[in-house]
Amino acid sequence: MDDTTLIEEIKKGDAAAFEQFVLEYQGLVFNTCYSFLNHREVAEDVAQEVFIDAYKSISSFRGDSSLSTWLYRLSMNKSLDLIRARKRKKRGSGLLSFFGNEEMSRLNVADTKQPHEQLEEDERRQILMSAIEKLPDRQKQAIVLSKFEGLSQEQVAEVMETTVSSVESLLVRAKKKLRELLSDYFYGIEKN
Repeated sequence: MDDTTLIEEIKKGDAAAFEQFVLEYQGLVFNTCYSFLNHREVAEDVAQEVFIDAYKSISSFRGDSSLSTWLYRLSMNKSLDLIRARKRKKRGSGLLSFFGNEEMSRLNVADTKQPHEQLEEDERRQILMSAIEKLPDRQKQAIVLSKFEGLSQEQVAEVMETTVSSVESLLVRAKKKLRELLSDYFYGIEKN
C-alpha cells in the first residue's frame, strides 16, 4: 500500500493500516530519536510518543512533504523537547567523523576496541557531545540530521523547513563553533 492510501486508511480508523504504518516507519522514527537521545529505552519511549502524536495529527497531514519527512520532523521535535525539558547532556555517538583526519588523529580514535580504548573514546565523545549541547538549536538539528541520520542537505532543508543554503550555513557555523569550543582539547594534546 502506498503512503497516500495508507494515510487515507488510517484517517478512516483502519487499525491494520496504522499497524502497517508503524511497522514501515518504526526504524526511521527510532533511529532519529536515538540519534538525538543516545539512550535506547528513552528513544523507544519517545518513538512511541511520536507514533501517538502522528496518529492524533494524521488528519492534519496535508502531503506538502513526504511522510518520511513529516516523521523526521516529528521525531526531531519530540526528541528536542525532551532534551530541553531534562537538560540532557548525552546524545548520539557518530559525530566524530564530523571533523577532518587531522583532528581525528589528535583525538586518537582507535580502530580496535580494547576496553581502555573504548573508555577513552567514550570520554572524547562525551566532550564532543557537551560541546554540541552548547550550539544553537538550529545548528544542532542540522548536524544531527546530516551526520547521524545521513540525510542530504536537501533532505535536511526539507525537514527543517528551510533552504539548502541555510543548511550549508548552519553546518559551517556549527563546525566553526565546535572547533572553537574544542580548540583547547584538540591543541592542548599537542602541547603535552
